[in-house]
Amino acid sequence: MTITLRTVLALGLAVALPLGAHAATYQTQPSSTLGFSGKFQGQQFDGTFKKFDAAITYDAANLAASKFDVTVDVASAATGDGDRDSALPGEEFFNAAKFPKAHYVTSSFTKDAAGHVVAHGSLTLRGVTKPVDLIVTFAPNAGGATLSVKGSVKRLDFGVGGSEYKDTSTIADAVEINGTLQLLPK
Repeated sequence: MTITLRTVLALGLAVALPLGAHAATYQTQPSSTLGFSGKFQGQQFDGTFKKFDAAITYDAANLAASKFDVTVDVASAATGDGDRDSALPGEEFFNAAKFPKAHYVTSSFTKDAAGHVVAHGSLTLRGVTKPVDLIVTFAPNAGGATLSVKGSVKRLDFGVGGSEYKDTSTIADAVEINGTLQLLPK
């Protein structure tokens, strides 16, 4: 068996490339947003979480090396409506006194039939953990990147909106999740 220099170089390159490729770790910038949308009496309302931490590792060419780990201060929810904003941290909704944080962590990433990247993960809210998938858009820019996510959860799966608020004709069960994170490499 003859081994040529070309074969040795090709094998060396094949082994070295995966070792050299790695996902970048990012820190979120203050201009990042994490939001939600729902419907109350048929009218859409939008809100944001003012306080959250996100540990983002991402490589579009190597999704297996990517990971999101996001912790949200649920008492920081704001919709611009004083009554709703004072009710959301309460026992019937987020119950921030007992469950002050929501947590989302990815387990894997795939591409769907349309070519969109999908983050598969688990959301823990009010002590309940359920699988949640998010569509991911990653756009590198000068010195960093913009990461956008969107998805949907059913609030009643997590016990959000108990007692009289379980009525989905008053408050819709589906809540849309959206986020736009401005990222800089760590």
